Amino acid sequence: MSSFQGKVALVTGGTSGIGAVTALALARAGAHVVITGRREKEGEAVAEQIRQLGVKGLFVRGDVTSERDVERAVQSATTLTGRLDCAFNNAGVELMGVNTADSTPEQYRQVFDINVLGVILSMKHEIRVMLKTGGGSIVNTSSIAGSIGMPGVGVYVASKHAVIGLTKSAALEVARSGIRVNVVSPAAIDTAMFDRFTGNKQPEAIKYMESLHPVGRIGKPEEVAKAVLFLLSGDSSFITGHDLKVDGAFTVP
Repeated sequence: MSSFQGKVALVTGGTSGIGAVTALALARAGAHVVITGRREKEGEAVAEQIRQLGVKGLFVRGDVTSERDVERAVQSATTLTGRLDCAFNNAGVELMGVNTADSTPEQYRQVFDINVLGVILSMKHEIRVMLKTGGGSIVNTSSIAGSIGMPGVGVYVASKHAVIGLTKSAALEVARSGIRVNVVSPAAIDTAMFDRFTGNKQPEAIKYMESLHPVGRIGKPEEVAKAVLFLLSGDSSFITGHDLKVDGAFTVP
């Protein structure tokens, strides 16, 4: 996608998994990329891989629940060329095996602070910069859990429903300002989170998860990255407020 040539992208949760793969895909497409996350060693390694692709790459250590950290990451992105063209708000955390009746306020705060407040703070500062520089494109990460119910993951499900609602609201707020806001909702993807969900890839657990997807397999991070790049690019210029499911037909009725 040549439309990324020379543009600046910010990826939260960019130290591993979908975030890292997407950051590298953006760099291959010609974008300068800033990634943020809490793990410094992994973040610096991804940033170095980005620079090896011939573009600018920067890791900014930070926590999306801290407005100061978020603002610093956004401002760091603008130092590369004076603007921020694209943002992928991907930072998130899961909470599995906890029924609603057993959940605690502490668990709620942890999940909602990262999955929901993190998206709010990120969009707040990204939109402010994009308004000043003439527009941009934002993609948030939700999940198929943002559209359906699942037993034992109620707090996580609620947080991902919230991300979709936030995306739609923000899209309407900035629709006439040259800023588009969309969301991707992956099903099971082969990442560290999937490893945790399947007990470090227990064969029976993997087989069960594959059976839930009508295509007969789980997804790859690269497949989500391609969807994100489409929504961030000019190829989707008439698409905003959209929830793009990357789910192997998991949620098809």
